[in-house]
Amino acid sequence: MAIVFEKVSFAYDERSLWRHSALEDVSLELETGVFAAVAGTTGSGKSTLLQHFNGILKPTGGKVRVLDFILQAEGKQPPLRELRRRVGLVFQFPEQQLFEDTVEKDLCFGPLNFGMGLEEARERASQALALVGLDDSFLPRNPFHLSGGQMRKVAIASVLAMDPDIIALDEPTATLDPQSRAELAGLLSRLQREQGKTVIVVTHRMEEMLPYVDTWIVMKGGTKVFQGSPAELVRESGRLERECGLAVPACITTWNQVAARFGLEHEEPCLTPEKLAERVVRLLEGHPQGNKREGGG
Repeated sequence: MAIVFEKVSFAYDERSLWRHSALEDVSLELETGVFAAVAGTTGSGKSTLLQHFNGILKPTGGKVRVLDFILQAEGKQPPLRELRRRVGLVFQFPEQQLFEDTVEKDLCFGPLNFGMGLEEARERASQALALVGLDDSFLPRNPFHLSGGQMRKVAIASVLAMDPDIIALDEPTATLDPQSRAELAGLLSRLQREQGKTVIVVTHRMEEMLPYVDTWIVMKGGTKVFQGSPAELVRESGRLERECGLAVPACITTWNQVAARFGLEHEEPCLTPEKLAERVVRLLEGHPQGNKREGGG
């Protein structure tokens, strides 16, 4: 397992009058190489959960195991430097992670800080930049003179340059235009499929991640109320919408209506507008395969 939470709780200002509970008895497991997404309303504990993955926050109750590292309320803590090399965390406003006067310096900072030589760090910087769709002409530029979307890509590249085993991102597509959002979702999927990375994304744009995610986690009030596959999410979507205020994507709502109308509840759901449209057309046309069980998207 890449990540295991055992009855994890966390409270801000734990020993003060202003104590605020953010996580309560959260237990979960994420396998190595999975693409997972965490959803929930504002204040549900999504970002707090994410910050336990590389030791920014330490549980005030229970135990967190990330790769070979164990974090718990009491006892000796693991070497966080090595944990943070292997777990790359992209914050909700990743532009705040940039601080150097050139893109190259920002991208090289992490690799150099973790003991890599200058030439190898520069090579990593170039490779990471290419992964997010930017070329080497950006390396000498000041990151603060870039557009918002370009800054977001550079911030993500600064994490990729360290080649982490786990990549955790907090609302990575916020402020990006639709094309850039789609490109980023595709990039994360390729990193998972082709390089075996464990990818975890906190998102309120569920529809963007539906074609790629293996496991969904839904948070409410600091507790985990759901963890399961996309098909299980589809089946539970009505309850999660009612009880958690989850903004269920239109394609899930539409699929459930189509499934109920044509008796397709046991079929793998179609989770993109294109695949859903194709399935509906076949059903309406009375295609010979219209009622056959088939894989979804």
